[in-house]
Amino acid sequence: MQELLDPRVDVIFKRIFGSEHNKDVLLAFLNSTFREAGEPPLTEIVLLNPYTEADSPDDKLSIMDIKAKTADGELINIEMQLFNPYHMEKRTLFYWSEMYFHQIPRGSNYNTLKKCVTINILNYSCLSNDRYHSVFHLREDHTGIPLLDDIEIHVIELTKLDEYAVQLEEGGLVNWLLFLQGADKSNWEVLAMNEPMLKKAMDTLEFLSQNAAARMEYDARMKALSDEKSRIEGARAEGEARGEARGEARGEQKKAEEIAKNLLAMGLDVDAIAKASGLSAHEVEALRPLQ
Repeated sequence: MQELLDPRVDVIFKRIFGSEHNKDVLLAFLNSTFREAGEPPLTEIVLLNPYTEADSPDDKLSIMDIKAKTADGELINIEMQLFNPYHMEKRTLFYWSEMYFHQIPRGSNYNTLKKCVTINILNYSCLSNDRYHSVFHLREDHTGIPLLDDIEIHVIELTKLDEYAVQLEEGGLVNWLLFLQGADKSNWEVLAMNEPMLKKAMDTLEFLSQNAAARMEYDARMKALSDEKSRIEGARAEGEARGEARGEARGEQKKAEEIAKNLLAMGLDVDAIAKASGLSAHEVEALRPLQ
């Protein structure tokens, strides 16, 4: 049997959770997420962008989001991030605002706007806490009263699951996350006992792992994601190097100016000071104290 594909890769994640055939899997996952946040379960969902094969493996990551609508018309966006795209907090707010904004034409009645929920599942640490599941709303700082309930953002960090072991008869979101994180197959039976709909997710992953076309799509997507990660990290490293170089240059400039000021105080000739400090005569003159 071939090695299992990684369900954290967005194209596989979407095939497991974002296809019409597996809509019940997505509903079960969402209800585990909302139950842990103390919210009522959903009865049904409509997939707004069910899985379809991408035109190219390097399609933008947003193509791999899962978008759904509840029976009450609320919108949900689920995104799996294998690598850190950086600026995730701002990126999250931007995509949430797009979802909220595009519900109605400009100038329409604002009362028709529905709640929008973003669920980000991250394969890296992002927040400065030890919770694997953080939930954000818009609340007043002192009293905690909500301004309105239309914004809800879930940040799920798989890297913070290390302390959680597979336990019998413990249902909930953590079972889904352990599956996504790559729990050993010897633990799958317990996970599925805790969350029965996980069995269908596991069956889907096993099927995809044995499917030649799915594996080719997976390999192409992994290459595209790795290339994108390299570009982002390369640009980041280059920017940091430029910043360090600018900092060193500013330090050298400041040192030269201090030398020039001391020599000016000693009454030396401007041209001699310029030669000694490496500054131009004009720069030296600019450092002369006002009379």
